[in-house]
Amino acid sequence: MIRSSALASTGVIYLVVLLVLFVSIGAHALDVFSNSFLVELRDDLGSSVADQVARKNGFVNMGPLLDSKKEFHFVHRALPHSRTRRSISHTRYLKTDPMVKRVIQQMGFRRVKRGYKPLKVEYLVHVPQTKGPTDPYFPYQWYLKNTGQNGGKPRLDLNVEAAWAQGFTGKNVTTAIMDDGVDYMHPDLRNNYNAKASYDFSSNDPFPYPRYTDDWFNSHGTRCAGEVAAARDNDVCGVGVAYDSMVAGIRMLDQPYMTDLIEANSMGHEPNLIDIYSASWGPTDDGKTVDGPRNATMRAIVRGVNEGRNGLGNIYVWASGDGGEDDDCNCDGYAASMWTISINSAINDGENAHYDESCSSTLASTFSNGAKDPNTGVATTDLYGKCTKTHSGTSAAAPEAAGVFALALEANPKLTWRDMQHLTVLTSKRNSLFDGKKRFRWTMNGVGLEYNHLFGFGVLDAGAMVALARRWQTVPARYHCEGAVPSVSLGVSVICSHFSTNNSLKLEVATTGCKSSETEVVYLEHVQAIITLNATRRGDVNLFLTSPLGTRSMILSRRPNDDDRHDGFAKWPFMTTHTWGENPRGKWILEASFDSQLSQMGYLKEWTLVLHGTRDAPYKNLSALDPHSKLAIVKKAHEEKMKQ
Repeated sequence: MIRSSALASTGVIYLVVLLVLFVSIGAHALDVFSNSFLVELRDDLGSSVADQVARKNGFVNMGPLLDSKKEFHFVHRALPHSRTRRSISHTRYLKTDPMVKRVIQQMGFRRVKRGYKPLKVEYLVHVPQTKGPTDPYFPYQWYLKNTGQNGGKPRLDLNVEAAWAQGFTGKNVTTAIMDDGVDYMHPDLRNNYNAKASYDFSSNDPFPYPRYTDDWFNSHGTRCAGEVAAARDNDVCGVGVAYDSMVAGIRMLDQPYMTDLIEANSMGHEPNLIDIYSASWGPTDDGKTVDGPRNATMRAIVRGVNEGRNGLGNIYVWASGDGGEDDDCNCDGYAASMWTISINSAINDGENAHYDESCSSTLASTFSNGAKDPNTGVATTDLYGKCTKTHSGTSAAAPEAAGVFALALEANPKLTWRDMQHLTVLTSKRNSLFDGKKRFRWTMNGVGLEYNHLFGFGVLDAGAMVALARRWQTVPARYHCEGAVPSVSLGVSVICSHFSTNNSLKLEVATTGCKSSETEVVYLEHVQAIITLNATRRGDVNLFLTSPLGTRSMILSRRPNDDDRHDGFAKWPFMTTHTWGENPRGKWILEASFDSQLSQMGYLKEWTLVLHGTRDAPYKNLSALDPHSKLAIVKKAHEEKMKQ
């Protein structure tokens, strides 16, 4: 066993975390280069000078990156959209311009919509209309009101009627659907469409209408938009979770390859007009890809949470992934980011869906399709004024969460992006959620919060979230503490530790949580284990992180399709939310092992533990009216800890 003691960090590691985030890519993928270039001018010369530079060199200036005055997106129309070689001559030619400081040709990469393909034939089942919205598809919206339709579990739903009854329907809140476009002329969406906050980054125009295909492949964004903001009582389709809120369309998925510039500009588009960004896509869910945001996209997300909504922070909602038990969403740098809210799904009887990925970074869950019948999916809007009852996958789960968050923002417009995460933890319910294969049970963490490796802290409860949001006090300032540094001057936390199939590795690190420093963390939010390792077969590696209070998080599970033996993980930030609210002081244990019958060898080169949370108690100014609520349980645990 290797032991390493902690040294209190004296500075904020914000930039360090940014530098190590999300740089690994799936092994041996064929490089693709687009006709887009990031061009940085030598000074803050603005768009007019950028236009001149572009024209002079045969390019078109598509606009600034994140409203910058010196970084711009150039496109060369004569180059193909994708090629396997860099355009060295075009890069060099641009670099010779005296106005240009830096040029980076954009690489192309895959981003896929989440959701399995449903059967094309629908079998209508009559469901009696009940009191509530009069929309014809509302009886099929079991995720809004579950009365046991199609074998569902009664009362297993988002409890939105309790939020509506309190008078909150999403007014003055805008959710951007980052996807393949939105049919903003749909009769159930057109009155709730925010044109000023919308844009088409695939075609570079203000009209993000979906491109037509015979198979309706580009219906994805329209279906997601209807879940959030479909109008009520208009005799069209169903009703949105936040039916008086607005939706914006950001069309950015519909091109052969994604680029960092398109992603960044999409996630940074109109951050003061858009409150919530909803994403039902990510890296390929093939069980072998390790990928996440590139540099510009990370800058956009970090800017959004720090500066968006006039400083309160944009809320990024992410679908956790559809790779099933053969994948792990901690290998998806979007879903595993502490700046996003990762949402998994359950079906209408409470079981996890067969496509649900599990990971320790998932915060909560909503709903996708029915138990065994694909026609009991999510009922919502479809292309060309149509409706569907077969929307599914974690694609369907993320917009439902966005709708719930829109209700909370109407109840309290001053909520920060971190407030929303705290509300999610405190008001989500275990309800009837269960793992059908009995792999992951509900467990209590060190302060009494129940969590599950599949479902996070439970299913969102709109009524409870709105009620708590109304009396919420903003949480204290957040700090970053590097909780693991070497006991000897090695420069990194752990170096060159081997493990094998018959010999697992345990590494212990003691930390004070940066006690008595400016970055002290006493109450945890997110915890990252930033790890560099290689293995003879990456997919057989299991990683566990155990907190001083005994909470054991599986931060990497076996991925049977991952045959990588070259790339491994390079400074990859595995993240857990399971220790939320705990005090980090004490001994942390990282375990590395193989889940394999074959002989395997692993090499853990580097591990850094990073703690994120607050120095002051986050809920001390909140009254806990229900003594059995999560809030009351956590407050009591915090108070008892402080007495010790």
